[in-house]
Amino acid sequence: MTPDTSRGLPRGLLLLMSTATGMSVASNYLAHPLLDLIGRELGMPPSVVALVVTAAQVGYTLGLMLLVPLGDLVERRRLAVTLYAATAVFLLVSATATSGAALLAGTALAAVTSVGAQVVVPFAATLADPAERGRVVGTVMTGLVLGLMLARTASGALAELGGWRTAYWVNAGLMAVMAVLLRVFLPKLRGETATRTGADGPASGAADGPVGGSAGRRGGGALTYPALLRSTFGLLRSEPVLRRRAAVAALALASFSVLWTSLTFLLAGPSYGWTESAIGLFGLAAVAGAVAANVAGRLADRGHVHKVTAAGTVLMLASWLPIGLGARSLLWLVIGVIVLDLAQQALLNANQNVVYALRPEARNRVNAAFMTSYFAGGAVGSALAALAWTHAGWTGVSVLGAVLAAGTVALWATERRAAARATALDPGRPAGRGVRGPSAAAR
Repeated sequence: MTPDTSRGLPRGLLLLMSTATGMSVASNYLAHPLLDLIGRELGMPPSVVALVVTAAQVGYTLGLMLLVPLGDLVERRRLAVTLYAATAVFLLVSATATSGAALLAGTALAAVTSVGAQVVVPFAATLADPAERGRVVGTVMTGLVLGLMLARTASGALAELGGWRTAYWVNAGLMAVMAVLLRVFLPKLRGETATRTGADGPASGAADGPVGGSAGRRGGGALTYPALLRSTFGLLRSEPVLRRRAAVAALALASFSVLWTSLTFLLAGPSYGWTESAIGLFGLAAVAGAVAANVAGRLADRGHVHKVTAAGTVLMLASWLPIGLGARSLLWLVIGVIVLDLAQQALLNANQNVVYALRPEARNRVNAAFMTSYFAGGAVGSALAALAWTHAGWTGVSVLGAVLAAGTVALWATERRAAARATALDPGRPAGRGVRGPSAAAR
């Protein structure tokens, strides 16, 4: 039976979905404060152990590319539950790893399936009333942000109690429990009569439900998985707003990843000499990011998504000055980390509000294309961070992060010029202050 979403998303279900995204994404960030400890136990030098972060981001990118589009092809609840259960299994591989290769494999596999979070986010957007979509996405993303950042705090504390493997054992158990809860409480969306994008264009099928059997057919044939993947990346070609927003997001996460990949080496090194639990406390910057995600969502609902984007890019660039000074000043480092986290989460929420409004009938594929670009940027950033730290220390890390952040400002300026040209060619077109539908998103 198709659930009645006309009354919006129930608060209890929204809380569950928000918690689920946080737990799922947390599995990719457990290693951040533990890199020094893992490297010493498994005999991995900094340049190699940093690849644990890269493996997580590469795996996540592959999952986004190959698995998230399935949300437009199969029933979403079943897909989400399967991915959460598989993540629990792969976390156990990491927990029992006895070599660097085994840990990298477990990390990559868990990351591939942890994209269950990115099935849940557009699921929540689908269940929300259009007028409250920004708030709902902001709330779910608050859970994701808290999971992302507090994973570092929790894993650092657990490592102090029982070694670095404890963090993986605990997260595996939590993911198994979450799979059961999602199976029980998530609604099962069935096919609805609306237009769904097929391999090459509109197809008849369910706008927000699964595509299977007679659903999702175009010209009498069912939408196949290869056609689904072609359609996903075809969106990047056909939707310039999606392409630009994905590029901004990719550079933003690259800059963000530069900090978090290198921070453990700085804090564990001679300048600070912190323990794993102390390093994990930097995850409390998640409070700032969570606030930013929620506020950004509400501002988007009020028509200020472009202002949020502009502020986010400028703040991200500005954050790297105090971060650079943080090599010898904890106060400056804390200020820089908080500002960077605020900027990153505000940017992510603003970008999502824009791209989710582009093609509601293909929201999982839009999300997959956007998030694949996003985490590909993060993987590149973490890999470059390891090189910058090895060859130029914290100064090199800070310069690299600032250059990537400057790229977000440049891309944003390019988008606004493109929007201004479009308005000049069509003077009757509104300037576009918010996102209320596909036309608003493109402004």
